[in-house]
Amino acid sequence: MAEGERQPPPDSLEEAPPATQNFIIPKKEIHTVPDMGKWKRSQAYADYIGFILTLNEGVKGKKLTFEYKVSELNEVHEEKEQAAKQNVSCDEYIPSPCARHCAIEKLVALLNTLDRWIDETPPVDQPSRFGNKAYRTWYAKLDEEAENLVATVVPTHLAAAVPEVAVYLKESVGNSTRIDYGTGHEAAFAAFLCCLCKIGVLRVDDQIAIVFKVFNRYLEVMRKLQKTYRMEPAGSQGVWGLDDFQFLPFIWGSSQLIDHPYLEPRHFVDEKAVNENHKDYMFLECILFITEMKTGPFAEHSNQLWNISAVPSWSKVNQGLIRMYKAECLEKFPVIQHFKFGSLLPIHPVTSG
Repeated sequence: MAEGERQPPPDSLEEAPPATQNFIIPKKEIHTVPDMGKWKRSQAYADYIGFILTLNEGVKGKKLTFEYKVSELNEVHEEKEQAAKQNVSCDEYIPSPCARHCAIEKLVALLNTLDRWIDETPPVDQPSRFGNKAYRTWYAKLDEEAENLVATVVPTHLAAAVPEVAVYLKESVGNSTRIDYGTGHEAAFAAFLCCLCKIGVLRVDDQIAIVFKVFNRYLEVMRKLQKTYRMEPAGSQGVWGLDDFQFLPFIWGSSQLIDHPYLEPRHFVDEKAVNENHKDYMFLECILFITEMKTGPFAEHSNQLWNISAVPSWSKVNQGLIRMYKAECLEKFPVIQHFKFGSLLPIHPVTSG
């Protein structure tokens, strides 16, 4: 990672809020281009980019199939039984760090529910090829159930945080008016995960599971939404953009490939290399999805990626993508005007100390 792009210490992202914290419904604060200065100086920006870079470091050199501590999941039930034997009530039960993996599984279950709702809401016949209106029916279900879904992940003593956190989930799946999806929606899901870290439901030391289990499942559901309802890309730059829909899996996916023994950036335009390795690396899974969705020479429909394939190392690709993400997503008014700010990701200037 380039100098000056180091993440803040993980502790700053996972301090559980005091019991007296007033949670609020997040709202838009960036209304004009000059407001972008407020965003770049905000605590929200510092915490968001710190979260992205912390996860980037955490997945460095690791495959999607990397064995992390999933086995500890079973210990949650044993802990609860032990607590019951000692007459400790559910409200007083405090899970050990391994029990937090239960939150990972609950988040995956939440995303599985969204996936099931797609199956239950097939596309409708309509004259227009793109933007199937059945998406609005699917979205209305999420809009109605979002707080209930988030409540399954957040423990009861943090129930007051649910309405604030649920807003980011609703913002993360596309726009129901335009039936489009883009990097701003993806950013809302990363913000959702960041908020869960800030209230202590997730910890930054769960970073591998956050990316490989939760975010990767989110990607699968978003791709299914995009294909099923023929969603439009939000603010796509066409062949000059990195991708029509996503950005973060390219950052984290390139980090996964740093110091790979034989896969180099030039290999991701090689169909055989992609087919053999896409299940292990997010970057290659993204490339596979692009080739499934687009026709014609890769250099023509994905010119930016084609250029990136000439970069000599994955660490340089990773550093370049982080800079590009800041410039093309986080510093672009059309993207950030939709970002919402609350008590967990506040608009106030970053506090020193």
